[in-house]
Amino acid sequence: MVKVLFVCLGNICRSPMAEGLMRQYLVQENIQEVAVSSAATSTWEHGNPVHPGTKAILQREGIDTNQMFSTPVKASDFAEYDFIIGMDRQNVKDLKARAPHEYQDKIFLYLDAVEGHHNQDVPDPWYTGDFEETYRLLELGLDPWKIRFLNK
Repeated sequence: MVKVLFVCLGNICRSPMAEGLMRQYLVQENIQEVAVSSAATSTWEHGNPVHPGTKAILQREGIDTNQMFSTPVKASDFAEYDFIIGMDRQNVKDLKARAPHEYQDKIFLYLDAVEGHHNQDVPDPWYTGDFEETYRLLELGLDPWKIRFLNK
């Protein structure tokens, strides 16, 4: 089983949207050997449900958010997960600062998997208010990440 952790600052906007969209995509593709989750680099939103903007988009896509609550990245996550994918460069920087040396190669920037979007952030809709842009950018990465997961 390949284990994937999507990470953003608060785990209420981008990373739960990535988790929900990828989980649904994998089900639609009949891929059962990949498990996805999400977490935060901060504890600011710990225990809170997904942001209403993320919830609206996921519900529109038929994805249940009732069991999604913000949780911070744990030290054990670096060993447990095969891919730890930050939504922006600051997330990646924070993750690499916390990860033991032997797990550095598990940390990626989400849009680096998308041709033409290398080193590009998924903007935080908490600040931009543009949840549709987040959705559009996350959709671009579903197939490229699926291919990487299956080729691990």
